Amino acid sequence: MTPSPAPDPRALESLLAFWRDAGVAELTDDQPHDRTLEAAERLRAKAPPPDAVAPAVLPPAGPDVAEGAARAREAALACESLDALAAAIGAFDGSTLRRGSRAAVSFRGPPNAAVMVVGEAPGADDEAAGRPFAGRAGALLDRALAAAGLGERALLTHTVFWRPAGDRAPTADEQAVLEPFLDRAIGLVRPQALLLLGAGPVRSLLRQEGGILGLRGRWFERAADDGASVTPALASLSPGFLLRQPRSKKLFWADLLALAARLEGEPEG
Repeated sequence: MTPSPAPDPRALESLLAFWRDAGVAELTDDQPHDRTLEAAERLRAKAPPPDAVAPAVLPPAGPDVAEGAARAREAALACESLDALAAAIGAFDGSTLRRGSRAAVSFRGPPNAAVMVVGEAPGADDEAAGRPFAGRAGALLDRALAAAGLGERALLTHTVFWRPAGDRAPTADEQAVLEPFLDRAIGLVRPQALLLLGAGPVRSLLRQEGGILGLRGRWFERAADDGASVTPALASLSPGFLLRQPRSKKLFWADLLALAARLEGEPEG
């Protein structure tokens, strides 16, 4: 076995100079000690026994999804106008999203719109303004709709009507509780088509899974809650996605042109 080489005196001098510059003035023991291990042992000694640890306090559970959806359906079916529906949404207390949110964000656009545009959830700008698609993403959407001749023919909304905390995506349960309001809006407006912006609305309203780049440009059918009517639905990209990926604007524009052509009864493609 090859013996270990003797320490380089220059390296030892350099280490001592480093300790001196760091403020170490003297050594208290002849042997080194790992103080981190000693501290860990002291903490373990002070830890309370497992049965002495207080149980975690969980937040109160929200209302049952089926119960919440049933209440939403009852409130929605009682509404005979979009204004009444918006008021019913504002008064609804069966959604956990309402907790901590400043205001409900319901609809923007004509009540007899030819197309209903559905995003995923309101953001901070929408909450502050009290209307959907109010920020930079909304301005982009407004310009695109106007350029395609759809600006005055579109009603804008989301799958949920309160801003999720932290601008997270709403859960499937949160969307399911509020879906009766959206379904009633479709029944009252009777649009010729739906424009679903992003994978969230496509999953929620069409039960279609997958990435939005694989879904966009495709037509689906959205059946009413009572099965009495079916509305064509086009999947496309959200304006927030377009702000992050500007090169995708041409795909969104192609979808808007296809939508406009369908509304006019022109052949697609």
